[in-house]
Amino acid sequence: MSASPDSLKSILFALGANSTIAVAKGFAAFYTNSGAMLAEAIHSLADSCNQLLLLLGLKQSKRPPNMEYPLGFGKSIYFWSFLVAMVLFSLGGVFSVYEGWHKFNHPEEITSPMIAVGVLLFAIVAESISLWGCIREINKERRGRNYFKWFRESRRSELVVVFGEDIAALLGLGVALLAIALTVLTGDPVYDALGSGVIGVLLLVIAVYIAVEVKALLIGQSVEPHILEEMREFLQNRPEIDKLFNLLTMQMGHDAMVAVKAQMAETGSERGMIDAINKVESDFKQHFPVTTWLFFEPDITDDD
Repeated sequence: MSASPDSLKSILFALGANSTIAVAKGFAAFYTNSGAMLAEAIHSLADSCNQLLLLLGLKQSKRPPNMEYPLGFGKSIYFWSFLVAMVLFSLGGVFSVYEGWHKFNHPEEITSPMIAVGVLLFAIVAESISLWGCIREINKERRGRNYFKWFRESRRSELVVVFGEDIAALLGLGVALLAIALTVLTGDPVYDALGSGVIGVLLLVIAVYIAVEVKALLIGQSVEPHILEEMREFLQNRPEIDKLFNLLTMQMGHDAMVAVKAQMAETGSERGMIDAINKVESDFKQHFPVTTWLFFEPDITDDD
């Protein structure tokens, strides 16, 4: 089993970077009158708020089970991750598109563009550090998959969100830098307005991608495909089990619920079968520590 990624580190990396960048971009947007820079400032502010929501989600997901929530609160991180996608869509994407439309219809000249360029270059460095921190944690569980496939299969919604935000931020910074450069070179502020609009569309697309992935987790997905296959092989290779009928899993935040239906090998007594099941359960949880709940049903047929 691979090392478990530390989501908290990734979120704190992103929060520190985005908070600093938001202040710098806001100053540059006010000083230069750049629509693309204002769109980027709002984007970074939205990202900073998003990281705070993810921290809240992580804290809530660690609450212990109780009578009303017997399976715990692990899936609450999915709710907050989905809310982050909505914030990125509305506060980031929609506002940036509106700002681009407004600047296109009411163009304004950019003042002191080198300030904007300097802030953007600083932001690129800071966002790159944030992305590096996120990728470092992703690599602990990527298992040779490309990043897009990991994005589609991962059950770590908070890492999916931070990764998507960081990619969107770096692409947006590149667009803003290009828009300001074209505005300065041509003297036409329409490029600045177009830059803001492109940044908005970019944020909308990435927010939708994140929302779709998190929605699947909210509905109830199994553990990752490679882990599910490992679980199946583990059970099929156990001498206590003659035949594995069914294996159902559900990801519950950082934990998982597992249900097994199997025909047990003959032991000669009811107590022997119970001991065999207990042994399989103990070894299974040790091999797959993500398993918090394990329900085992011995049977002789696959009929419901």
